[in-house]
Amino acid sequence: MGKNKIINVTKSFLPPLEEYSGYLKKIWDSNHLTNRGSFVTQLEEKLKNKFKVNHLTLTTNGTLPIQIALKVLTKEASEIITTPFSYIATTSSIKWQKLTPVFVDIHPEYLTIDETKIEAAITSKTTAILATHVFGNPCNVLEIERISKKYNLKVIYDAAHCFDVNYKGKSIFNWGDVSTCSFHATKIFHTGEGGCMISKDETIAKQLFLHHNFGHNGPYNFDSVGINAKMSELQAGLGLSMLKYFEEIKEKRKEIVGYYNKFLNFNGFRTQKLRPETEWNYHYYPLIFDSEKELLILLEKLNQINIYPRRYFYPSLNKVEYIDEGNIMPISEDISSRIVCLPLYVGLSIDELNLIILNINNRTNKL
Repeated sequence: MGKNKIINVTKSFLPPLEEYSGYLKKIWDSNHLTNRGSFVTQLEEKLKNKFKVNHLTLTTNGTLPIQIALKVLTKEASEIITTPFSYIATTSSIKWQKLTPVFVDIHPEYLTIDETKIEAAITSKTTAILATHVFGNPCNVLEIERISKKYNLKVIYDAAHCFDVNYKGKSIFNWGDVSTCSFHATKIFHTGEGGCMISKDETIAKQLFLHHNFGHNGPYNFDSVGINAKMSELQAGLGLSMLKYFEEIKEKRKEIVGYYNKFLNFNGFRTQKLRPETEWNYHYYPLIFDSEKELLILLEKLNQINIYPRRYFYPSLNKVEYIDEGNIMPISEDISSRIVCLPLYVGLSIDELNLIILNINNRTNKL
């Protein structure tokens, strides 16, 4: 393999161009580009059937659903309990809505919010818990549900990584008041940009729907303040053409995960622990090193031969500049400094995998 070939942490799967072109032809013929055309409604129905949920609304990206859920479920100027170990969108959405993030540290093995520390963070200003299923690994949803009922809090799950993740025999999207998912181009299922929001509560689902389309209730009535978060027909057409390949995508990613598990020398690092009763989707392959120094040595070594893993999630979100100082999250800060996700995507060859594994297993060699 030539040295100049670049191996990134991920690479978008694309269906055959002629198949997507078939959807584009229908869009051109109908001249219906957006405002909930037939492809959007078809994709919604297919996803509702797949996940066995009653209420799902597609959106133009995966961040707007979090913002809309916060708008619908919380009170102005309230506090939101959340995790410091997530993508920036989780925290930035809270700040965007002029709410206050209250961080709770994470479990050192599952990497999700530590449910045993949530109650101590609840105050009279708390209105919701916004937690992330990290790399598709579920939070302790049963304990979070118990806490939310005890204190009358709403629960929003950032389930961006959770397409086709099942927990205790059903889709992870069935927990919480609202679950959100991302269909960004880097995700295991994507629409280029896109996402969705799911709620098992019909009243909440209706509010989510109204808010994603300017508050429209009919052409001339506006029931609430809304925003434009609608998915386009172009995105939905890509999603429909992607969906038929999903099981193939997941199976090939599973093979790569198995290859890493078999041939990596787990001396000096470990992987994330999956919560029992989880049917995972093989979305990410994180390694947690014994020290940041070892991680940085590896990254420099791999980058020199054009291999680019990604430091998900770094930095710990309590350390972001626009967050008030004084939030100390020792576990999240420690893990975020030592974790990296390896390349994982359809089309990653055995030769490329062997090159990655060889350089990781021999990482103690001098650069």
